[in-house]
Amino acid sequence: MRKLDTVTLGAGGGAYPAAFALARAGQHVVMIDSKGIMSGNCLAEGCVPSKAVREVAELRRRAIAAGTRIGVTLPEHTTSPTSSRVSYSAVLAHKDRVQETRYRQHDAELSELTEHLELLKGTARIMDPHTVEVDGPSGREQLQADHIIIATGSDVFVPGISGANLCVTSHDLFRLGASVTSLPGRLAVIGGGYIGLEVACMMHALGSEVTIVEALDQLLWGMDPGFVDLLAGGIDPGIEVILGAKVTGIEASGGSRRVLYEKGGAPSQLDSDLVLMAVGRRPVIPEGATDIGLELEGHGLAVEPTMQTNHRHIYAPGDVNGRSMLFHSAVRQSLVAAHNILAGNNGVDRMSFASVPTTIFTAPAGAYVGLTRKSAQEHDVAVIESAYSLEGDSRAQILDETYGEIRLFFEDQSLRIVGGWVVGIDAAQLIGEIGIAVATGATAFEMARFADQHPMAAEGISRAARAVAG
Repeated sequence: MRKLDTVTLGAGGGAYPAAFALARAGQHVVMIDSKGIMSGNCLAEGCVPSKAVREVAELRRRAIAAGTRIGVTLPEHTTSPTSSRVSYSAVLAHKDRVQETRYRQHDAELSELTEHLELLKGTARIMDPHTVEVDGPSGREQLQADHIIIATGSDVFVPGISGANLCVTSHDLFRLGASVTSLPGRLAVIGGGYIGLEVACMMHALGSEVTIVEALDQLLWGMDPGFVDLLAGGIDPGIEVILGAKVTGIEASGGSRRVLYEKGGAPSQLDSDLVLMAVGRRPVIPEGATDIGLELEGHGLAVEPTMQTNHRHIYAPGDVNGRSMLFHSAVRQSLVAAHNILAGNNGVDRMSFASVPTTIFTAPAGAYVGLTRKSAQEHDVAVIESAYSLEGDSRAQILDETYGEIRLFFEDQSLRIVGGWVVGIDAAQLIGEIGIAVATGATAFEMARFADQHPMAAEGISRAARAVAG
């Protein structure tokens, strides 16, 4: 049995930032990952490869729109995204290059810390509060550690629907060497969450006919309805959305797929060439975790803002706790865990989930952070709202994408910003500036005095603040 300072279960965003920080501080750290590479779901099959595909789709969509505006039809394009095709193999090759580049980058980073940091390929199980057993290519071994970081992430959730095995998931679309190698003529998406909606938009922009089937009566369930209505209102109406439709089964129909569903009690069906199952993700709880008394909250491991579980030396940052299932959130949580480990398991650092931005990479994109209209009401926080319409924004006008707004929410007594959303141009970039303001407790007065660049959409943030602060 080897004795170590810290063992991490996983080698993704919830694990390696902490592992690096602890190794640089002189700890002996071992990361265990079943893939044997330093990568969580984000690089393996999530945010990085999906956005590589999405950005290609956005370039195509904007090129078609620009050509239409100036009266020029590009040779490979028409004015309708679904009436021309792209080389999907070239799109996937670009995605793979991005993934391979980042894998090489991670390997280089890891090689700089080999004296204190080791990556083991294998499956881990927790034997007791200080012992982890690993089954790997060279056999079985046990590791004893002063601290354990559980960062096993999440996995695609596939419900027990008849014929679910006929569907593909985001894993099949975005993993390195994806199993879906051709663009479907007709794509059915089961689930109207952020993954389903993002895939629908990018595939439609690349040339697929897309239909979304959502069981609930709102897309992006759980998000602020005002935000969702605004975002959904800007999505290409060529994407068909069927709400309140419960899928009852999927059948093979020749070389096609048939989605069976009920809406309003009446049975119906949808034929497609490919069906994407996108009903969400669930935390992966490692074997032995509950046996040693680790508590669950919802589907994830219960943690405090210090990232500590009910065993003070065991930490659970990232998707495994189900609190904020985003890579950038996992990185910050991982560092919180490292700081508290180095402080002798004392809570010198704490995670602020309220200031973590979320972006839905649709077309248009939407992003939010902190308290918005619905969540402010739920927390009994009285707010003042201020909005800046992109119709009057110079950058939006230059790109001819004037749909959307920047909306800020201020606590009505202090005028400190508590949240905001952006729908439209540059949403993913703009939400970061708003998030910093939320994290630092900036007031409307402070935000109004910042000279954001012109002609960039960010100037709409200070303009919205000036509407409150003068």
